[in-house]
Amino acid sequence: MRLFPPLSVKRYHARPKPKEPVALKAIIPISLKERVSGKGGKVSDVCCLYEMSVLFSCLTNNDYQQTPCSKEIQSFQKCYKVYTTEKAQKFDRELKGLLTPGEKNLTSMQLNTLLKRYPSA
Repeated sequence: MRLFPPLSVKRYHARPKPKEPVALKAIIPISLKERVSGKGGKVSDVCCLYEMSVLFSCLTNNDYQQTPCSKEIQSFQKCYKVYTTEKAQKFDRELKGLLTPGEKNLTSMQLNTLLKRYPSA
């Protein structure tokens, strides 16, 4: 009499391992394309989040009166002005296809410039 049949039974998987490795059949040539599409290049525009939170906390503490929060308002406006100028400069560089050294996130236009400069074939 067996008390624990599941412990003594060898475990089987649903699909057995193949005896021979499966060879890759290349239907089309495996190579990179000449261009990159720009579909996934959109990022959210979140800027000056810290300054905005400080401004809102100041406004709520002072019953939404703007005069006691003038320093926070000026710091938020300064941050937003710097952000817009940097964004405009970056957009101009992207349109011209100029590459920024050390930049980690490249746009599709910059990648296309690199692919034209260094073709794979």
